[in-house]
Amino acid sequence: MPIQSGSTSLTQIPGAVLPDCNGIEQSLAHLCSDRVSVIFFSCNHCPYVQWVEQAVGQLSHKFSHITWLAICSNDVESYPADDIPGLLAQSQRAGWEFPYLIDSDQRVAHAFGAVCTPDFYVFDAQSQLVYRGAFDSSRPKSDTPVSGEYLRAAIESALTGNVFIQGSPALGCGIKWLNAQTNSD
Repeated sequence: MPIQSGSTSLTQIPGAVLPDCNGIEQSLAHLCSDRVSVIFFSCNHCPYVQWVEQAVGQLSHKFSHITWLAICSNDVESYPADDIPGLLAQSQRAGWEFPYLIDSDQRVAHAFGAVCTPDFYVFDAQSQLVYRGAFDSSRPKSDTPVSGEYLRAAIESALTGNVFIQGSPALGCGIKWLNAQTNSD
């Protein structure tokens, strides 16, 4: 299945191991093995993430039989709200019952080609990337309601082996890179 939105040279899940918010090492390849998986780059402070976080939690409950992983790659020294206490609070308020992984050296964000939060990736059961892009067409302070339309359709397509032909590139706050000269939302 081809990627239908966004652009990346990534074609399958990298063999990375990251700690979760409790310090337990988690293997992306192991967690996603033989299952449709959603991996997304997230953080606590971004208004674009905050805009969809409740709906992400609801969608993850609806599709609880697939793997869900959130990854925070932001520079927490410059953005302390994105450190572990903030991520734990976000998981609780959003109803996320899946691992929130910490990419403190940002190698995984670079391997994925991630550039913003939220940035969603859907992989099929063979760990092949089938979608990269936005959650839906809504934006903070817009009249378009949060629906999860793009991500839901990508998941359903991955589960049935069909090609997802809609979607939109991710839009949100740029990842806060370490040692960056300037960071902006």
